[in-house]
Amino acid sequence: MPIHDFAFYSIIFFIIGVFLASLETSFYFILFAAFLTAALFLFFNFYFNFDKKLKLISLLSLIIILGAFYYNFYDAYQTKNIAIIFNQKIIFKGTIADYPERGSQQKLIVKLQKPFNGKILAQLKAYPAYNYGDLIEIEGIIKLPEPEDYKNYLKKDGISGIIKFPKINLISENHGSFAKNYLFKLKEEVVLNFQKTLPLEKAAFLSGITLGERAEFSPEFKENMAKSGTTHLVALSGYNITIVTIAIGAFFGYFLNKKITFWLTIITIIAFVIMTGAEASVVRAAIMGAIILLAKQIGRVHSVRNAIAVAAFIMILINPRVLSFDLGFQLSFLALIGIIYFSPIIEEFFKLREESGILGWRENFLATISAQAMALPLLLVNFESFSLTSVLANVLILGLIPITMFLGFLMAVFGFLSIHLATIIGWIANLFISYELLIIDIFSKFSISVKSIGISGLILYYLIIFAFILIFKLRTKK
Repeated sequence: MPIHDFAFYSIIFFIIGVFLASLETSFYFILFAAFLTAALFLFFNFYFNFDKKLKLISLLSLIIILGAFYYNFYDAYQTKNIAIIFNQKIIFKGTIADYPERGSQQKLIVKLQKPFNGKILAQLKAYPAYNYGDLIEIEGIIKLPEPEDYKNYLKKDGISGIIKFPKINLISENHGSFAKNYLFKLKEEVVLNFQKTLPLEKAAFLSGITLGERAEFSPEFKENMAKSGTTHLVALSGYNITIVTIAIGAFFGYFLNKKITFWLTIITIIAFVIMTGAEASVVRAAIMGAIILLAKQIGRVHSVRNAIAVAAFIMILINPRVLSFDLGFQLSFLALIGIIYFSPIIEEFFKLREESGILGWRENFLATISAQAMALPLLLVNFESFSLTSVLANVLILGLIPITMFLGFLMAVFGFLSIHLATIIGWIANLFISYELLIIDIFSKFSISVKSIGISGLILYYLIIFAFILIFKLRTKK
């Protein structure tokens, strides 16, 4: 078996083990499932005389046990030292451990100091504003999270409690990482430059699509994006990484040799990921981008299939909870798989020509349909509705989003050199943003929704989708 196949199947079985353990499945059941899987592969190999590599795959399937063990070890390690007093009014100190989520209120992730230990989520008024690295004294009552909130997003971040509108005193500043503190302040300066050169709503939208910053979004605008099916536009993705990679590579490549340029580009990608909050979609894109850069650096052809698997593996290795408790992680990989593996089926079904069309509508149509086809059931289960008109909304917008992003990055750079130059670029960006916001507004008023299909419907749906992909791949090989 080639090494790339060995790595791919090992990762897949490891991920299966992590997933089963995250569902709090009995370890004895996981052992049984792993050995049963191995036995089934051996059975098919000997009885039907399939490819001999099934023997090795049967052994690799036992890595399911390793994945489950890793998740349980990580989970136990993260929870064993937590020391928090719940449901009592107490005074304690803590450091703000991540970039604050701002808007109508602030949400702070606070790392508690001794004699306590653990992380909590503090919800408080919008002002006074606190920053990453601030050491604060808090007086209030820490409560256990609601089961649904803990399951949906708090667990992946290791947050054990919630405190709402406590009394807070700032003790001192700059107790966090120097690099993170600098990057977060840089992000705030870029957002401020957008606000100097564009109307507030348009500056907020540009901050969203370039930096993933949504603090200035009004509740009405958030609702309009949800209804029009365009919320994903402000979830950072591969294009953001592509722009950073091309710009940094071109800049450093002009002065420095190939090897130094490669490492400086990788460092810049990492810095961008940290600065923008390390959302699952941008982390995935960054890892895959780094793999592609490495393949070019060492002169090896990269495999898209393996790049996806390795990106997922690295993210799960760092934090195995993201697999089951991070919807962004799930949607990001499902959308990517849809674009790569399901779009050829849709292209053949609709008999689309290879030309991209006006504003790249054919390419956008394929990307939107294939990504949403893979993500649809998960969206329905989590949000209980989905807008059918979002396909048309995305086709009309997506062709211009890359240009808008590029102009946004130019504004960010020139904003530090000359606000007048940034303003000139902002005039051009304003035209594109005005059109995009108009489309979002129109389709928010004419959305046609479908309702949830339930867990059983989700499983059946994905079985059918993967059957289509398998049949298509087998047919194209003949």
